[in-house]
Amino acid sequence: MNEFELIRRYFDRPAKNAVLGVGDDAAIVRPTPGHDLHVSVDMLVEGRHFFADVDPAALGHKTLAVNLSDMAAMGAAPRWVVLAVALPHSDEAWVARFADGFFALADRFDVGVIGGDTTRGPLTLSVTVFGEAPSGRALRRNAAQEGDDVWVSGTLGLGAMALREKLAGDLKLPADALAAGLARLERPEPRVALGQGLLGLAHAAVDVSDGWFADFGHILERSNKGAELWFDALPTHPWLAERRARYPELIAAGGDDYELAFSAPAANRAAIEALGLQLGVAVTRVGRVRSPEAGVTLVDSAGRPVALQRAGYDHFA
Repeated sequence: MNEFELIRRYFDRPAKNAVLGVGDDAAIVRPTPGHDLHVSVDMLVEGRHFFADVDPAALGHKTLAVNLSDMAAMGAAPRWVVLAVALPHSDEAWVARFADGFFALADRFDVGVIGGDTTRGPLTLSVTVFGEAPSGRALRRNAAQEGDDVWVSGTLGLGAMALREKLAGDLKLPADALAAGLARLERPEPRVALGQGLLGLAHAAVDVSDGWFADFGHILERSNKGAELWFDALPTHPWLAERRARYPELIAAGGDDYELAFSAPAANRAAIEALGLQLGVAVTRVGRVRSPEAGVTLVDSAGRPVALQRAGYDHFA
């Protein structure tokens, strides 16, 4: 296939919610009145963000999921995406599988694919996503307040656990733990409904992509706040929970979780727990926001400091 055949066969589909989609020099979209437009971009590079032997359908899913997770963190509804792909060669079977995974997730969230680009090069995938939230109501990193509860959705550490097993093989994971970790690593579930449900309940939010401790730290930095964070409260897989003290970085700083970390007033605890039950998503309190003078501490259930060798994933390490 040449470039235009590839686009026409696998990516030129009717664009949902758009005035004009694939096929022109630019797409045309019409945002909903009374809403702000949110824009985010992510890039995935073979050998840096995914293994060469990953299932192309799973990779298609993840390529879109990591972008939807950014919209979830803002409380925005994802609406449109543009996809840029560099391929080392034109492998029709690979592209078909990738497109199947990508569009299956796009259809689930009613997201329109409205354009993009392709070229030859090292396998690189880049998505720009556009979303909407009611004007002035977005969840932002700079809005945490002293006294807020600190929350996290789902579980942490599963993707990092699977990644370490694939790279080093030193964890000797049982089959069920490895399967759960690989599912998180290769097919993360963006918490879009949770993010939208938190509008009006939470003050600040961030998606956990590079490690919970580092990512929630962005909220504290932007909000100029400190926090007491409870390591033993962090939700994780049972196998990892039993070895919590041995592998703190996997849980607190591993990355590839794509959960939401957020701060919210204590008065909203019951409403947040009810939202989690309604959506079937676990939500766990894991700390409290404090004054900037109090600093940021990570402690165990006895109040002892927990040391991390690293705070999160470094894209240039």
